[in-house]
Amino acid sequence: MGYQIIFFDLDGTLIDPKISITSSVQYALSKFNINEELDALIPFIGPPLNKSFQKFYNFSDEKSMQAVIYYREHLSKKGIHSISVYEGLIKLLEKLKKKNKKLVIVTSKATPSAIEVLEYVKLKEYFDAIIGSKLDLSNADKPSLVKEALSLYPENAKTSFVMVGDKEHDIIGAQANEIDSIGVLYGYGSEKEIQNSKPTHIVKTIDELRELLTNVHV
Repeated sequence: MGYQIIFFDLDGTLIDPKISITSSVQYALSKFNINEELDALIPFIGPPLNKSFQKFYNFSDEKSMQAVIYYREHLSKKGIHSISVYEGLIKLLEKLKKKNKKLVIVTSKATPSAIEVLEYVKLKEYFDAIIGSKLDLSNADKPSLVKEALSLYPENAKTSFVMVGDKEHDIIGAQANEIDSIGVLYGYGSEKEIQNSKPTHIVKTIDELRELLTNVHV
């Protein structure tokens, strides 16, 4: 039968958000008189934003949440326009829907932002549910988000599920909830990061991901 319910990370897995995220972080930092080049902000792709502001700039809880507000302000007005969908992604989603797979977004992005992005890039129609964080990011860790997504399908065995993502956070979220995982190497997690997180499967391209999700038997 293969995996019947597939959880997808968003940034770096379905879409290329590099300019969108880094420019929005750059804007937020500028509000605190911190000037950074975009490439220096790539580590912000994937993890919860508030935690990244705290980790990389020693922001307090309050200051990091204010930075997140500035980030969202820029993302909604300007950053969203630089988001692109990975080549071959639409073909992947269409094939999975034809096979009657349930597709769910599981992202650390706040749910309203995730919905806005998915609508902008015209991907929302492919997904049965969108699980994102609360606006205060209190549940932005992947174990909590995967747990919430699993609760939508209480009748299904855990062998029915798989989490797909490009960062260790995605793999950790799957492992914490005892489901399989697929680490993708075309996103923003390094090969070393993905290998060290020990996902169930590793793929290099979207074509490989499509083959795995449509042919694997579990």
